[in-house]
Amino acid sequence: MTMTIPNPLQSQLPLTPASAGTSANTYTDMNGLAALKANPNSPQALHAVAQQVDALFLQMMLKSMRDASTDVGEPASNELGMYQDMFDKQIALTMSQHQGLGIGAAMTRGLAGAAGAAGAVSSPTAATGSPGPLGSSVAAAATTAMSSTAMASSPEDFVKQVLPTIQRAAESLGVSPRGLLAQAALETGWGQRMPRNADGTPSLNLFGIKAGDSWSGARATATTVEFKGGVAVSQRSAFRAYGSIQDSVQDFTNLLQGSPRYRDAVAAGGNAQAYVAAIGGSGYATDPQYANKLNGILNGDTLRTALRKTAVDL
Repeated sequence: MTMTIPNPLQSQLPLTPASAGTSANTYTDMNGLAALKANPNSPQALHAVAQQVDALFLQMMLKSMRDASTDVGEPASNELGMYQDMFDKQIALTMSQHQGLGIGAAMTRGLAGAAGAAGAVSSPTAATGSPGPLGSSVAAAATTAMSSTAMASSPEDFVKQVLPTIQRAAESLGVSPRGLLAQAALETGWGQRMPRNADGTPSLNLFGIKAGDSWSGARATATTVEFKGGVAVSQRSAFRAYGSIQDSVQDFTNLLQGSPRYRDAVAAGGNAQAYVAAIGGSGYATDPQYANKLNGILNGDTLRTALRKTAVDL
């Protein structure tokens, strides 16, 4: 069955003569921009490049806002995430064709000057990261913006970043690093979702530790779901924020070692299955399904594949 997803702005924002026929009107249309290659230094081409740059940054802004409002925990379904991504891309493109951020306009002036001086722009695709004097700076800006919204780009990337520190902590605690890794993956959505600092950067809080009255360090606020009397309640909570992965893992290690509540979890030793069962039953989280979710990650294909790709056998 073919499903058509309507563009909610299409009937409200008709194409202007400047953009009609000279740029892509849907984010999946490559022909509009491809037609500009015949004369890449023309005003039409520069205008289209400016629109694409504005669309890129608008899309990143939408993604950042959506991520910031997402609860910590299991990721959204693949289907929902796919449709949200499609919607954001189309919204960003349509907005850029009518009233952009001004970034593209500033770049147009620079591109025009560069083209007139040395023919620096060889293709409109330079503005989206292709090799060239402009492409490198735009790609770097895009990478910086994206890196501020998530700690890791994939489960494999997440494992590569946190596993060395988690292995040292597991050795100190005398427990399986696989259990700690599964817990960090659950609490952060594989590095994709965690409380963010005021500037949008990740708090690096790998284990979802709240910032109570005794915490004197940095804080990050996020919307979370807590279970009270078996009922899920959405609320804003303050979480601890850290300067590094090492600081986060060490704080979690201190928590496990310093509280009798987690004695059974530490006593699980090298048995990762026993660890997740004990930490799930300790009251670490209010979610009654916490142990089951940990168990799903511990024995799931995502963790298994990420460890295989990083050539680690836990």
